Amino acid sequence: MPGPILVTGATGFAGGHLLEHLIGLGRTVAGWSNPGGQQPADIHADVDWRAIDLLDREAVAAALAELQPSAIYHCGGVADVGGSWSRREQALRVNVMGTHHVLEGVRRAGLRCRVLVTGSALVYRRADVPLDENAPIKPGTPYGVSKLAQEMVALREGSFPVILVRPFNHAGPRQSTAYVTSSFARQIAEIEAGKSDPVLRVGNLDPRRDITDVRDTVRAYRLVMEHGQPQRPYNVCRGVAYRIGDVLDILLGLSNLSVRVERDPARVRPSDNPVVLGDPTRIAREVGWRPEIPIEQTLSDLLQYWRGRTNAADA
Repeated sequence: MPGPILVTGATGFAGGHLLEHLIGLGRTVAGWSNPGGQQPADIHADVDWRAIDLLDREAVAAALAELQPSAIYHCGGVADVGGSWSRREQALRVNVMGTHHVLEGVRRAGLRCRVLVTGSALVYRRADVPLDENAPIKPGTPYGVSKLAQEMVALREGSFPVILVRPFNHAGPRQSTAYVTSSFARQIAEIEAGKSDPVLRVGNLDPRRDITDVRDTVRAYRLVMEHGQPQRPYNVCRGVAYRIGDVLDILLGLSNLSVRVERDPARVRPSDNPVVLGDPTRIAREVGWRPEIPIEQTLSDLLQYWRGRTNAADA
């Protein structure tokens, strides 16, 4: 019998949705999370959960040798772009050395399974045109540097097939409020519930971002894993850049609130690209993936998620 499909970072935003997607397809799945992290109670109990520190080289190798996974989706890592400015070392260690330990562990266990590594669109140089996979590389944040180094580690592996995706922004239920769409939605839900004054605090509303629903994003990961070419990066993006202020307007339009929007300097990032826009031609042509969930549905589901969390806190 083939081993289970392993998802590292399985309690994270994309990792959790990927886990649910694979389970929905009837796959046998194992999930890794950080030691001390909580196993999500609302995901299936039959998942083989393990707390593995990606920085513990021997623990990673031993766990892989025991599990003998049939495929690995490596979603574990530091994903907070803004926070990477104050925690540069953590982003580099976890994203680079953690990935190295996973790949080394696969090699030591003699596995020949496919390993998908989730990179980032923030490895690209700033541009106001759609970025394809051949666009110039020049990350502008510590997070982007860590993801570029992660790619370099992954693409040097020649013992087994490594699949590389470069996701652009993705949003949806369960997203951290470190991300702008979720921050807006939570503030709106709390104002609706009377827990906050009718003031919505924002950073810069002018940047434009290519935003895909996280459920479309993880479906792309699976299709690239199954049909993509090893050692060849694939953008995961919609190909449309939404102004952040327009995203806020959509969310406000889903509520009956009358609020004052107030700029908060603490929410402005040290480096905020004016435009991050991807070209999805390669993934559409070679893998057959296209996003299916409209941005309005994504934002509606995200707002409903935060309404539910806010109401549950009162129960």
